[in-house]
Amino acid sequence: MWQSRFKDVRSITGSASAAVLCTILTQHLSSRQSEVYSEMVCWVLLPFLFTTSKPSNVSTFTRETLHSNPRIHVAYSISLWIVAAGVATACCYKAEIGVIGLFVGFSQKMKNWTLLTNYYQPILTPLLLIAEKHLRSELQASKGLDSWFFYPLANTIWGTALASSVPIFILSEWDLLDFSLSIILVASLLVVYVALIPKSIEDSRFLPLIKVEDDIIPLSSRIVVILVLALSVQTVAFGFPRIGIISTLLLGFMKAFSWYCMIRTVCCPLSTQRDIEDADGFSRLDTPLAIATFSMSATRDPFMLSSEIQALSQVVASFLSLGQIVHMLPKQAKSRSILWTFILVSLVPYLANIFAIKFAQSSALSFDHSQEHPIEALIHNAKADFEHLLQRQSKNYTTACEQYRLRYHAEPPPGFGAWYAFAAENQSPVIDEFDMIFNSISPFWKLSGKEVVQVMTDVQNVPNVDLWLCTFSGDSGKTRCSHPSRNFDRHIELLFDTLLGDLRGLLPDVKFLVNHLDEPRVLTPPQALQRGKLKFTDLTRRSSWDEITKYCASQRSAEAVEYFGLPFVTNLSTAMDLCQHAEYSAMHGILMSPTSFRLIEGLVPILSTGSLSTMGDLLFPSPAYIESEFRYDEAHDIEWEKKENKLYWAGSTTGGFVQNDSWRNYHRQRFVKLAQNLERKQHSYIRERDGAVVREKSSFLNSRLFDIAFTRTFQCERRYCRDQRMYFNFKSWADKDRALRSRLVFDIDGNGISGRYYKLLASKSVPLKQTLFREWHDERLVPWFHYIPVSQSMEEVPELAFYLTSTEAGQKRAKEIAEQGRKWYSRAFRDVDLSIYTYRLLLELARVQDPKRKANDTSVRQT
Repeated sequence: MWQSRFKDVRSITGSASAAVLCTILTQHLSSRQSEVYSEMVCWVLLPFLFTTSKPSNVSTFTRETLHSNPRIHVAYSISLWIVAAGVATACCYKAEIGVIGLFVGFSQKMKNWTLLTNYYQPILTPLLLIAEKHLRSELQASKGLDSWFFYPLANTIWGTALASSVPIFILSEWDLLDFSLSIILVASLLVVYVALIPKSIEDSRFLPLIKVEDDIIPLSSRIVVILVLALSVQTVAFGFPRIGIISTLLLGFMKAFSWYCMIRTVCCPLSTQRDIEDADGFSRLDTPLAIATFSMSATRDPFMLSSEIQALSQVVASFLSLGQIVHMLPKQAKSRSILWTFILVSLVPYLANIFAIKFAQSSALSFDHSQEHPIEALIHNAKADFEHLLQRQSKNYTTACEQYRLRYHAEPPPGFGAWYAFAAENQSPVIDEFDMIFNSISPFWKLSGKEVVQVMTDVQNVPNVDLWLCTFSGDSGKTRCSHPSRNFDRHIELLFDTLLGDLRGLLPDVKFLVNHLDEPRVLTPPQALQRGKLKFTDLTRRSSWDEITKYCASQRSAEAVEYFGLPFVTNLSTAMDLCQHAEYSAMHGILMSPTSFRLIEGLVPILSTGSLSTMGDLLFPSPAYIESEFRYDEAHDIEWEKKENKLYWAGSTTGGFVQNDSWRNYHRQRFVKLAQNLERKQHSYIRERDGAVVREKSSFLNSRLFDIAFTRTFQCERRYCRDQRMYFNFKSWADKDRALRSRLVFDIDGNGISGRYYKLLASKSVPLKQTLFREWHDERLVPWFHYIPVSQSMEEVPELAFYLTSTEAGQKRAKEIAEQGRKWYSRAFRDVDLSIYTYRLLLELARVQDPKRKANDTSVRQT
């Protein structure tokens, strides 16, 4: 008898080892696109595995008693349907949501009948022990205290709760929201399930006689039925997924074998009920839960994790889960210690990741005075540019007038003296850098004042044009805006009242149109066509490239100025010029499939918050910059030394509407794909080898330097929203001030400009800015001095992040830029500075719409 039992115990160790190996392989092969298909394959194959490998020493029990009692039969049938629904629900949730912290699980254990129904939910381990304590109080199996450390972790409620909380926190990305929802969801499901368990001994006394091997066929058939229904719903909702037949079949087989091994581990093939009760730990449902938890923890790639603590915690969680597995097995199984070799699954990649990081740091350049890193050279040049900007500003009114005539070959507009007095009184550091205003206003000199007013009235009356007609009253200092169909003006009126409220009696009455949409609106034709009719083109969800670049003298890809093959931005206006970058046509959402783009071609003055290089919108400060959500609050910032030494960004998938597979080339998607290293592409780095500076390529990207993720998917058709959820690693939520905890913060376009830019510029972090949109402030910001510009290709981002975080010189430069940008923001981006700019813009607008002014083709010349 003893030899027979020991043989059975040894077979459980083998089953547990095979179960661990299979779940690890399943995690590696896992594909969310084929999740439901592979699960269906799994449950079709699983009965055959049990049929072809049924042990000879398993007793067969009759179901006559079960079928003779309708109440028991109904309870049994309901239990199987609940189990099937739990497995299928978990599978679909994993396929569509993919948030491990929210995985659904179902489990049942009544006396010594065990039916495995969990789906990899660590928190179920302590919850099941609690349920077991109350539902199985009459069975108190004795446990041998063979390990002072792992026994409480494997066999007590508080111990398993402690061990399970570690992988839960890690798998939910240390997100308290995910963790809380995980507990609520699983606990509620467990309560519902326990409520359905037969309450009386009369109802449940025969259920321990039912073996899992005998239940597989009815259970599999129920699961397959539910999966077919789920698959039908998925196909209708999202379309037929793109899957690989071979990989799906292989994954399905591995899942089936994994379930088979775990069921064999739980349901030991002993001959009698008494043997099961005497065998310490044999019938533990917690064992497969621990196996599944271990497979999740051990297979997470440390090269993809953004925190060293998180990577180390993965190893700790794997160690705890593996310890639970080992010590949940019967203590008679001496060979169970062989399971400890599986710790290498998590330990080896972790050590390899540490070595790769250390090697990258040791290979960093140590430039001497004879050679500069390209970033050092760009920063040095930017300092000279900023000093020149300050030196060329007029010091008095006479000089300012002379500078105006020199730049624009025209007299300053009426009221220019009062504007200068206002700017000087408020100590504006910028007096003359307003070329952007004049260059966008000057085409309207071709029209008379009456024509300018008439064209504004005509445009605002066009159906669905989505423009606000605003009127500033010089007497009251108030602005009133109207729209043909909208009531909420996105704080446009509030912005002008805030900025111009102190200018009563200084500004004349002036009318202006304001763009309600994120995207720019105006395409100004060449001079020969400027007096023609207006043309309206709806480019929403269509490629806009051909239309907005049709007046380019030529469309070409400019010869980029590169340092060792990296496209550092050396000239911002050139980098943003669509006419010089034909490759941009497939690199930005607004050029590929804008969410809303209603183009107006012709001479019409429309104010927008941002504009492309080929377009003629009049730029004004975004109302977002005065909203509390986007305002900087120093109380939420921390000192540079306490910030995380990494690059941070979190946001939604805005930027373009996704209706086909081209979403992979949208600007935000390209950025997140790069930072998460999802394609393991070759990255370029500048390194020193044998005294020479060279460019090296490597697929390694130090994920510790990046904390980048999407938090929400929208502006896409359902199928392609789903594809993006399956492709990217998402965060469930991000605090709006979370970026201020990092030294490097990224800012990137959405549908239009980024409203968070000023908060980043004002903070103690250094912004990395990638944009195609011109804004009103471009002339007063110096790239590489106040912020770090990033190219559209973003190929330089890995080297930028490495140099600014991992080298002594780079960290010093990053801190300097953060301080310089913050200091300049406090001088040149005050609310009054926005007022000074808007004041001057409306002065120019008031002049061109003066009803007494006649069309003048020659009195001014564009610069």
